[in-house]
Amino acid sequence: MYITITPQKMGGNYSKSSADFVGYLEKENQGLEQQDMEHFFNQNGDEISAEEVVREIDSNTAKLEKHEPRFYSITVSPSKYELKRLQNHSEDLQKYTREIMKDYVASFNREINGRPITIDDIKYYAKIEHQRTFKGTDFQIKENQPYATKILQLKTEVRNVKDGRAVGNVKKLEKEIGKLEREAPHQQNGKRIVQEMPKAGNQSHIHIIVSRKDASNKFSLSPGSKYKASDVELNGKTVKRGFDRDGFFTKAEKTFDKTFDYQRNFAETYKARKDFIKNPKIYFASLMKLPTNEKALAFKIMGKSGIPMMPTIPVTQAQLAMKIFNRLRRGAEVAIKSSSIGI
Repeated sequence: MYITITPQKMGGNYSKSSADFVGYLEKENQGLEQQDMEHFFNQNGDEISAEEVVREIDSNTAKLEKHEPRFYSITVSPSKYELKRLQNHSEDLQKYTREIMKDYVASFNREINGRPITIDDIKYYAKIEHQRTFKGTDFQIKENQPYATKILQLKTEVRNVKDGRAVGNVKKLEKEIGKLEREAPHQQNGKRIVQEMPKAGNQSHIHIIVSRKDASNKFSLSPGSKYKASDVELNGKTVKRGFDRDGFFTKAEKTFDKTFDYQRNFAETYKARKDFIKNPKIYFASLMKLPTNEKALAFKIMGKSGIPMMPTIPVTQAQLAMKIFNRLRRGAEVAIKSSSIGI
């Protein structure tokens, strides 16, 4: 499971409208028949129009300054292992969305009129998507880039020769281009992976747009708060503040497991992913203690996630040299941040 929470951002200041973002989320519906479209939904409603989403989000921004986001975007990307557990991706992910949004509100350390925040206090709209394309931030694109640059140079040479602006052997240049196409490290269905190429396999994921203001348009609820969940003394009164991101990610993971009776491997856990990046020594020590079959699956999951692995993994803790840790950690940071599915 890979979850991100990002603030709306368009240009120097925050746009006053969510129209561009909502329009972006409608891209998969282009050219589809009505019955084949994925519609927006929220906790209680289905088949909500894009126009209604824009209207409701844009009108729920009382007293927000230009430098403050009007909404936040939450992207939830189950792994291919998690997706295999689902019976109907659209229906199951819609059900899951409604459950994790309860986890979302429970992660705010805030009160409204002296009571904890409930699901009815937030304004959100969600949409299921089933396609993804490779972006410039994906590790496959970055590692293919030297080949892409050389191929572009050679194609320019071919055009110049054909147009009479240069002298050269077109067939030889095209043969070299073909060789580079085949040698690029990341391929999909026999072709070099390039930007905007659709990703193969199941890519179902969830996009959620949630208003910065509560449903009453009176209180600000920011999951991007710089404060972790805490109680502070303010003017002689105890005030609750902050949002527990770690708590939300952990709850969302447990909710998936409970909802779909999913047996999560160690390498798929949010805690393990954090340990891998921040303290690989602890990560590998825990990994080596797993039963053989679970350990094998953990390495498989790591490899499928694009995390670079050493040819052999040391068995004893004494062999876990920090040089290897740091190399793996650097690779993992790139892979986890750029992967659309994550682990």
